[in-house]
Amino acid sequence: MTEAERAPLAVFERRESNVRSYCRNFPVVFERAAGHHLWDVSGRRYVDLLCGAGALNYGHNPPEIVERVMAYLAAGGPVQSLDLHTAAKAEFLERFTEVVLEPRGFGDHVVQFPGPAGTLAVEAALKLARKVTGRTRVIAFTGGFHGASLGALAATSSPLLRGGAGVPLRDVTILPYGDAPDAMAALEEALAPGSEVPAPAAILLETVQGEGGLHVAPNSWLRRIRELADSVGALVVVDDIQAGCGRIGTFFSFEDAPGLDPDLVCLSKSLSGMGLPMAALLIRRTYDRWAPGEHNGTFRGNNLALVGACAALDLWTDPHFTAHTAELTAAIRTGLESVTTALPASAAEVVGKGAMSGLRFEDPAHAARVQMSLFREGVIAETSGHGHVLKLLPPLTMPLTDWKEVLDILGTAITERPSRAA
Repeated sequence: MTEAERAPLAVFERRESNVRSYCRNFPVVFERAAGHHLWDVSGRRYVDLLCGAGALNYGHNPPEIVERVMAYLAAGGPVQSLDLHTAAKAEFLERFTEVVLEPRGFGDHVVQFPGPAGTLAVEAALKLARKVTGRTRVIAFTGGFHGASLGALAATSSPLLRGGAGVPLRDVTILPYGDAPDAMAALEEALAPGSEVPAPAAILLETVQGEGGLHVAPNSWLRRIRELADSVGALVVVDDIQAGCGRIGTFFSFEDAPGLDPDLVCLSKSLSGMGLPMAALLIRRTYDRWAPGEHNGTFRGNNLALVGACAALDLWTDPHFTAHTAELTAAIRTGLESVTTALPASAAEVVGKGAMSGLRFEDPAHAARVQMSLFREGVIAETSGHGHVLKLLPPLTMPLTDWKEVLDILGTAITERPSRAA
């Protein structure tokens, strides 16, 4: 990188904490965004397949959502309201019930707004499960990422993140995730009568793991979780923060997993429709045992996010949007399978589900080379799964023709020789 290219980055290097991460792989300054594109300050355009780590399922600044938010601001609607009743919240609750909850058999769940971040939804879920059951133990799984605050971090398996806690992380047993060969046996052993693992308050899981490397849980394992949770009186908590809000093609990631029937569901990221901070916890009504004010937070009344969320829900009633989502999620899978045909056997495999898919490379150095090659060609994508997985999160609104162009770039990148990609 030349001095001229580094100049716009100087303020970040001088004033921003060393903890920053994504920007290290993509060292440019972005100035404008629309749909699946970002533009840097030099005017160069990039295809964004990072999408706010899944917080932009409808792309950057979707016009139909931005217009609603701008109109709300122009009309003088309250932005911050704690948990006071507002017209924006009423509209969201009614629309969310009508469009999402009731059609999917979740009409008995109530909604808690725990604050602006997904980790706060997880914290609320774990606190509530412990309150309801009177127990402290939680079962979580290898590869899981649930947040960086201490309660959620205890259920997160990343050594890097756990090492940053500075205190012991207690009261969580981490078991093999569902696609591991011994996952079912480990789960049954942990929850068997007389097990050394204390009876848990909750079993916390992602049905598709994002940061863990795009692992997909088998339906048989998910059904068994529900059965075993019922047998020991534990609550089932699904962290749908990254895989939810349509990321895999259906609004909830577990809609094709009959029998899981979660008691608590954590949502965030794309819930607001345009990247505004918002989180929600769905609670089976019988477990809504909070005392008023027992769990709170200043920014649990983000009305701009509620307005955006309502506009996003309207997309799920548009047959053109839902048909395109189905087409795109199918095209992503078939397209990735086609590009792997140019690789030696076992060099890479297609992983994930829907628009939360990618390639798992045997050699993480290969994944890193592909990531950097894509960036040079104007495509932004992250890696996960300890660097083995190139994770692709295109917005659900991305045209199929543009996805095919990305596949062409990806096909070239994965077959580049190391000397060219270095």
